[in-house]
Amino acid sequence: MTSYYFIGIKGTGMASLACMLNDLGCEVSGSDLDKHFFTEDPLRARNIKILPFDPANIKDGMHVIIGNAFLEDFPEVAAARSNPTCVCARYHEFLGEFLKRYRLISVAGSHGKTTTTGLLSAMLSHYDKTGWLIGDGTGHLTEDTKYFCLESDEFRRFFLSYYPEYAIVTNVEIDHVDYYKDDDDYRSAYEAFTRNIGKTLVICGDDEEARKMNIACDHLWYGVKENDDIQAVNIDERPDGMSFDVLYHGEFFAHFELPFVGRHLLLNSLGVIGIGILEGVPAEVMEEGLASFGGVKRRFVVEEIGANTFVDDYAHHPTEVGVTIDSARIRFPGRKLVAIFKPHRASRVLYFADQFASQLSKADKIYLCDFTSIDDKQDGTDIDITYLQKRLPGSVVIPENEEGARILAEEEPAVYLFMSSKDIYGLAELVKRYHKH
Repeated sequence: MTSYYFIGIKGTGMASLACMLNDLGCEVSGSDLDKHFFTEDPLRARNIKILPFDPANIKDGMHVIIGNAFLEDFPEVAAARSNPTCVCARYHEFLGEFLKRYRLISVAGSHGKTTTTGLLSAMLSHYDKTGWLIGDGTGHLTEDTKYFCLESDEFRRFFLSYYPEYAIVTNVEIDHVDYYKDDDDYRSAYEAFTRNIGKTLVICGDDEEARKMNIACDHLWYGVKENDDIQAVNIDERPDGMSFDVLYHGEFFAHFELPFVGRHLLLNSLGVIGIGILEGVPAEVMEEGLASFGGVKRRFVVEEIGANTFVDDYAHHPTEVGVTIDSARIRFPGRKLVAIFKPHRASRVLYFADQFASQLSKADKIYLCDFTSIDDKQDGTDIDITYLQKRLPGSVVIPENEEGARILAEEEPAVYLFMSSKDIYGLAELVKRYHKH
């Protein structure tokens, strides 16, 4: 039996992959920080061993999968690389080889790829045996899996390790500015990715940067504009859902009624419908599958406690922050929106400070938390949260402890929007305690 060891096993993709390999009968263990992350719960439910970081954890004959947050000089990485009996691979390298046995569908894009991968897996699961690996820490795989839906991250061009049959690209708005030099460099990564696609790319035609791409494979544009191959028309958006008609190459394809709120979910659904069209999935099966989508972890997850609403969202880019606040305005009309934002990567805040300020200003009250992640200042950018606060008059910096929770609790009744790709949910739990009494 192959023994897999994960360096950074609590990472979202890493935790998903570890669970999948365990479910296939492999021996799985790994290491990470002692701090609790939501991704570790399914690991512990499977009794997967999680150890503190220690180079002595590396044993002869292990297949070592290295989380992308860990550099080559990290002690466990160095120990694994120096052991000639170990087989070592980065997360994306391992996946690229492992998934060649399935009909792979990649979902890429600056924003929305987690939700779109969730929508795609929900739709295809109603059609045939489907596996998935999603950036919210969930994965599913069985021996008889046919389709596999993979969230494919452009970070440091890692998605170039994947060779999908189909792909969805949700948008091409620059991110990871610590690595990509400019818009052209960022777009070039997606152009290279299109050379890996075996059949067809389904790409958002309403994204200006996507329209600038030189695409190297067959492709279909989706969106709400007349020059889109897959176009939504007769759109009716409501606080409790949406309906629209889909035109395919200008001809009526089907009518859809979906329980989603927000234009971003309309666009994400269109991308998934495009894959369904290519695979001949009946429209009623598409609608049933999409409607069954219950959301993904940390993407606009709503909890009602008394007169207050708590929303947990992974938003960490200005566009995503804006989408979250806009969606809350539609879903909770007339309510006070309190934004609590914790950034990830100082370089991202430095580059997008004005855009973050513009989007956060859509909320009624704004609270900010400082950087705490191990890789926030890895590239040498040395700013703190006051760099953003200065652009947001009236905003307040709060600690992630009881003091911060008390300050937030005084805003009730409110819709609390906790936004971060990092562990801001701990602060949310502290605030909830005040409202449960």
